[in-house]
Amino acid sequence: MRGLFASTSHKEEGERKVPSSSEEGVGGGAVSRTTLLERARQMRNNPTEPEKRLWQHLRGSQLSGCKFRRQTIIDNRIVDFFCPEKGVIVEVDGDTHDRHSDAIRDKRMLDAHGFTTVRITNEEVIQNIDGVLTFIALQLAEAGDRWRRGNHPLTPSFEKEGE
Repeated sequence: MRGLFASTSHKEEGERKVPSSSEEGVGGGAVSRTTLLERARQMRNNPTEPEKRLWQHLRGSQLSGCKFRRQTIIDNRIVDFFCPEKGVIVEVDGDTHDRHSDAIRDKRMLDAHGFTTVRITNEEVIQNIDGVLTFIALQLAEAGDRWRRGNHPLTPSFEKEGE
């Protein structure tokens, strides 16, 4: 569990619930872009064990040649992993996730941006990483390309930088 976002069963007087990464803006109004950027940075610096393990297989375009980003901000939400080329979000869910709320957020993301959300449990990552990678690869293949590789402002060509 992410220490920054973990809610406790008891609240001290005057303390309010900090929203989780998938429900930014829920716990007391909109969250500023600066706050989201800081939270995303902290989450990248302190990933959960399942996120670390999955990232080792997603980083460097290892899975199906697709580039992934970690702890990406989309609207008022921080998603665990995002492949902009395919419009696929991968969320690694712990025990505290509410399926109903997640389904609502995922539908909003699909309706607003056309991004598909793939949900994997912590347990699946730890116990069956090969199955998880196969499942994600199938989702990427089904998604198709949203643009040609290297020809979109969200995926700059580093070879052409500085020209």
